Order: sequence, then structure tokens, then C-alpha cells
Amino acid sequence: MAKNLVIVESPAKAKTIEKFLGSDFQVESSYGHIADLPSKEIGVDVENGFKPKYEVSPDKKALVTKLKSLSKNAETVWLASDEDREGEAISWHLAEELKLDTKKTKRIVFHEITKSAILKAIDNPREIDYNLVNAQQARRVLDRLVGYELSPVLWRKIKGGLSAGRVQSVSVRLIVEREREIQSFNAVATYSIVAEFVNEAGKAFKAKLPKNFNTKKEAEDFLNKNIGSKYKVADLETKPTKKSPTAPFTTSTLQQEAARKLYLPVGITMQLAQRLYEAGLITYMRTDSVNLSKEAMDAAQAEIIKSYGEEFSKPRIFATKSKGAQEAHEAIRPTDMSRHTVNIDRDQARLYDLIWKRTLASQMSDAQLERTNVKIEADNHDELFTASGEVLLFEGFLKVYLEGHDDDEEEQEGMLPALKVNEKLANNYITATERYSRPPARYTEASLVKKLEELGIGRPSTYAPTISTIINRNYVEKGTLEGQERNYTQLTLQNSKVGEKLLKENTGSDKGKLVPTDIGTIVTDFLVKNFGNILDYNFTAKVEQDFDEIAEGNIDWAIMMQDFYNKFHPNVKEVEANAERESGERILGKDADGRQVSVRLGKFGPMAQIGEADDEDKKFASLMADQNIGNITLEEALNLFLLPKNLGEYKGEEVEVSNGRYGPYVRHGSVFISLPRGEDPLNVTKERAKELIDEKALADAPIAVYKGEAVQKGVGRFGPFIKWNGLFVNVSKKYNFDNLSQADVEELIEDKLQKNIDKVLHNWEEEGIVVEKARWGRSVILKGKIKIELSKDVDATKLTLAEVQEMIEKKAPAKKTAAKKTTAAKKTTTAKKAPAKKK
Repeated sequence: MAKNLVIVESPAKAKTIEKFLGSDFQVESSYGHIADLPSKEIGVDVENGFKPKYEVSPDKKALVTKLKSLSKNAETVWLASDEDREGEAISWHLAEELKLDTKKTKRIVFHEITKSAILKAIDNPREIDYNLVNAQQARRVLDRLVGYELSPVLWRKIKGGLSAGRVQSVSVRLIVEREREIQSFNAVATYSIVAEFVNEAGKAFKAKLPKNFNTKKEAEDFLNKNIGSKYKVADLETKPTKKSPTAPFTTSTLQQEAARKLYLPVGITMQLAQRLYEAGLITYMRTDSVNLSKEAMDAAQAEIIKSYGEEFSKPRIFATKSKGAQEAHEAIRPTDMSRHTVNIDRDQARLYDLIWKRTLASQMSDAQLERTNVKIEADNHDELFTASGEVLLFEGFLKVYLEGHDDDEEEQEGMLPALKVNEKLANNYITATERYSRPPARYTEASLVKKLEELGIGRPSTYAPTISTIINRNYVEKGTLEGQERNYTQLTLQNSKVGEKLLKENTGSDKGKLVPTDIGTIVTDFLVKNFGNILDYNFTAKVEQDFDEIAEGNIDWAIMMQDFYNKFHPNVKEVEANAERESGERILGKDADGRQVSVRLGKFGPMAQIGEADDEDKKFASLMADQNIGNITLEEALNLFLLPKNLGEYKGEEVEVSNGRYGPYVRHGSVFISLPRGEDPLNVTKERAKELIDEKALADAPIAVYKGEAVQKGVGRFGPFIKWNGLFVNVSKKYNFDNLSQADVEELIEDKLQKNIDKVLHNWEEEGIVVEKARWGRSVILKGKIKIELSKDVDATKLTLAEVQEMIEKKAPAKKTAAKKTTAAKKTTTAKKAPAKKK
């Protein structure tokens, strides 16, 4: 038995740390939090200082028992969870649940998993920081109160199953408000002027008029004015300039840059960064700080001089702008500056490359440039053309890295030919191009993170889960529109003649961008109307500042909670009693018979309605997938009532096209066939319906027979598969899916059946209980509709029937009559109030 027990929160982290410590140390993982607020009740005693009631989840009980046993036999227990507030809370929960002796318990922190950092932490232990614990508790409790009190209001006033959250609801509000800006935006067309000139040496370059014309006539008049004009260089200015590198990565800037340059969603970026950290390749990836340690700066300087030369080195100290920068003491950087690349998973390697380049570039010299500005005049009018260009004299940090940008940038300025004042210039052509003003861009994941950070809402650890939550709860979706074609005019003066041509451009693409759904818009409007303070950007930022003050020991978290709750709770009760139900109804106008046409949220989603609420013969129609309550027109709504449309008969069965809860479809007898994405059901003819019916019949036709049961094949969200006797079998690339033989089919089915047998660890048939292997090395308990996922540390092969039945009993929903007893019987840990900060 090892003398020292080290507890971290991640098994991957544990494996890396084990390499650095001797045989006297045993490293174990807590697999994240071992205790949390209960899932089926509020779990906060609002009458007694907002004390949280923590529970150990059923799948962590075996782990807690194991850690408790190991801690009793160890001489020293080292709590080594992450150095942020969540990590501090994990260590505190471990100390509480394992009942650790304070005399033999030490808290250690490190921001990189390297041998030197771990040994330094061992040499410099500290106690649990209760200020950080309280800051985490305050966030957890406040968010639980907001969610648990607001969500039932949404169920009663809008629709069941909805939820609200302090940060998630504000994030949705940003997206909704941006969408309304876009919808109300009126594009204005102007004409921009670009000319191509040739100098005396025969070198061509472009210049532009520094103003636009508002009308086609003005642009055409200007071009005509230039017929026969003679041009010369009126003024020439050359001056040196420089470009400086940006700071090393914080969590949010890493998320933004990985989205821009690597096209990674925010959540994936954080997963990859977590793995790089746990492997000891980068420092801690949840940080607001742009600071680098003296050791890191020295290492970067040495690597820059070695790889690029001394003239490329310029050590820099960057100031952290965020007042609440508390998540770690350094920016995200490589632990070894001399390691340019890593030979691991491709996406991890790409992210490491980005971090390495950004870190090194931050410690490099400015790029030195020479910028030239030219003014060109005509002999017969007063308008001046301008041209600018720059020459790179010294690469500096650009040798390694250039920061990306969210918005579309103007065309990069290039080099200009050598020019001199009064030099005569020939003109090749002048164009006047019609250009439309653009509405504000929809948020991407990266630009939303940037906006949240600018407003001071949330913290690095909250951005990825917040975005995942609002998408998973269908408040926001990733746009799928490729855009629409729009015509624009271009006038060209060439060879003393003005010509005109019509060009096309793509506009309005929202592919991959965040678009609010109807339900997201309706919930946001309701919350803003009734809970304006919770949805207020300044309030949400102020709450984050309060958490920072708690972390510094300047505010008592229970007093902060009381101040919040004294205003919040009465507001909830008042809205519950007095607010009207909200459906997002929009009245669009009237139909040909003079009846009201409206759209609103219905039980099964957004719908159109003809007739008023009290009309007995009112009619309803579901909106199509690409329509929403906010911008559907009267004509589009009326068209919905042309469905279902009967197309006659085919092969003795009725054919009908309609729109349903999951989108438009063709019905052939009792068979339903979804229309391809983007296909308008109103345009579906009988011939087109026949094509879809025949395609469906061909796809459903058996490709083989096995043990008397037909085998079919298809392609689903996880790729090609075959279906036999209710069993779905994925078909790997090793098989020719288009030409599966009978032998292939039998092999696939038999392999799948054997795998199903092999994954069963226990099968208590009389009790109807099965224990199976699950993904990622875990196991799962199944009984009817009850499913209990076990953590990796649980050896499911050793579970007894009695142990499994006890887990199921605790997981099963309690009967209403026994609800109070069940709640009271739960084993809980009431949070102890943290000791006051020592003066």
C-alpha cells in the first residue's frame, strides 16, 4: 500500500502524473465531481442561508468507498484537482465525503502537468481555499435557483419541457436580437469606383475613388466625365509602419481562433485542449490570463533565437484586461517551447500547432513595413483616385503567425510599383460596381464567445457547455442555407466607351451560423418582458463580478444570494399569478373570405391558423422546417392550407403530399416518404411522387434472406447498415455496400449477434435485469425503461443481484404517496459554511 494517495479528477491526468512520482505514490481519479445537488429536487435550503444539499450519485458510490478505503491506509492524501473554482470544489467535496483528516490532507495545484511542476507543487502544498469553494457554490446555487424557479413558469405560460438559465438565456437573447437586426435591415445599393492605371515603366496597379455614388446615373455620369481624361501622380507619401503580435491564448481567444482557422466548434476545441493538458503538452486550458511566467518567456526567447535568429526575439509582457481573471495564473502555452509539433491525433496536433505558434509569436519582434499612399488626379475634373500598398521589410513575428478575423476583410493591399510625383499614368479601365450594404452578421460560435466575453458574461469554463445547451434545447440551431443569388450591375469605361453587364452574387448564407428557433424567440421575449433584470446584460455581468469578489473573500456568498433572492422570488410569484400565456402569435392578415390568418406556437410546434380563437371551424397547418413565426408572409401561410394535396392513385393506393410535424412528405397508402431537404411540397407532381415511391420501394426491397427473415439495407446518420429481424447492423468499409453477397450478410449478422452476447455481463431473467458493457469502457444496468450508466472504475463483473437491485430502487421514480419519505431517506451532505477569511 502506497504511503501517499494523490487524487485528481481525470484518469488521463492520473496516468500522466504517475510517470513523475515514485512507488510511494498512488494516483487515483475522482472522475470529476463526486457530489452535486440532487437532480430531482431544488436541493437548496433557502430558509437557512441557502445551504446546498449535496448527494453522491449512485454511480459514484463504489468509487467513494474505494477512495475512502485508500485514504484511511495512506499516510498523506494529496488533493490535486484543477486550480480553478470547480477544481477547488472537487477537492472540498473529496475532503467532506471521504472524511479526510485535515492533519494528513494537503492541497496542491499546478498549471501544467510536467515533472518539475508536479514536484514543485508537492514541495509547496496549501490548504483548501474556501473563498474559491464559496465562489463555485454561489454560482451553482444561483444558477440552480434561476433554473428551478423560472422553468416551471415557462411550462405554465408557454410550453412544457422548457428551461431557463442565467447565462444560457442571455446568450439566446443576443442571438434573437441579432436576428431581428438582420430582419429589419434594409440593404442600400451604392456604386464603388475602381480604376486600373499603368505607370511609365508599364507596371499596372489599381486605385479607387474614396467615395461611393448613390445612384446608377451618378456613377454613369462620372465614368462619362473620365472619357478622354489624362492622369498623373498628384501626391506620393511613403512612411514606415509596424505590426505587433497579439497576446498568447486565453480560453476564449483559443476558442475563437480555433473556430476561424481550424473550423472547430467551441466544445470540440475544449475537448482537444483538455487532452493536450492531461498529456502534459500544454498548460491549463481554462484561463482568463494572457500572462507568461518568467520561465516560459525565457524558454520562448531561447527557442526563437535558436530557430530564427536573435533579431526575431523581443520578450513581451501582456496585461490581462479581464478584471476577474482568476481561472489560472498563465495563458495557454506549450509546456516545452522546443517542441514544435506533436505526433498524436490529427486534430490535437493541429490545435497544439496553433498554440505553439501563437505563444512563440507573442515573444517575437514587430513586423516592419513601408506603407505608400498615392493620390492620382485627372486633368478635367477634381475627383482624386487613391491607392495604397505596403512592402514587408522585416517579417518579425509574421514568420510564425498571423491572427485570424471573424468578419470578411477587405482585399489585402499589395505592393505598388515604383512611382514619382507628376508621373504620367495611362488608364486601362474604370469600373462602377453596384454593391449592397450588409446587415450585421449572424453569430458564429466563435463570435458569440467573443461577445459574451466583451460583456463580462460567463467564464471560460461556461462558454462551451452554454452553446451546447442552447442548441440541444432547440432554442438555437446551426443555419443550413447556402444563400440566395442576387443580381448587381457593373458599368465599365474602357476604350472611351461605357458598357454595362449584369452579374450575380450569393447573399444571405447562414450555413453553420447560430439562428434562433421560434421557441427560442418566444421564450426570450417572455423572459425579457417579465424578468428583465435576469436577462439584462449588465446584471449578468455584475453577478460575475460578485462571484469574483466572493473568490477574493470580500463578500459573504450567502448575503449575496439573499440580496438576489429577495428581488427574484417575488418577481417569479407575480409572473406566475398574473402573466398571460405566450404563444408568439402574429396576425398576418385575412384570407379571401375575410377570416383572420395568424401564426403561433402550437403543441407540436409552430403553426398557421385561419379563424380566431373562439371560431368553431378554425383550421390549422404546420409551418415547414425552413419557415418561422417571425418572418412568414400571409401568402406563404395561406399556401400551407393547400395541403394535403391529393395526387390521385398509383398501384392501387392513394397518393397524397402534405406537411407534417417532421417536415413535408408523400403518403402512398400507409407508407410515408419524406421529401428531400428544400423540396417544396406544393410543387410535387404525380410524376415526382411516383419517382419517390419507386425509390422507396427499391430501397426497402430485401437484398437477402437469413433464417427465413428478409434482410434490408439503408443509410442512416451513422452510415450504411442492414436490418434483419429488428436488428440494425452497421456495415464497415471493408464490405462493398452496393454489392453485398449472401456470405457478407450472414457474416455481418452473426458477428453482431455474437457481440450482443459478449457484451452481456449479467442476465437475471426472472428479475428482468441485464448488465451490459457500454461505450468508452463503461457498463450499464437495464431494467425496463430504467437505465443506469456506471462509471469506468466500477467492475461490473463483480456486481451482485442485491447491489444492482439497490441501485435500481434508488433510480426508480418514487411513488407520490412516498415522496416525502424517499426524499428524507436520501443520504445527503449539507454544505458546511466556509470558515471566515483570516484577518
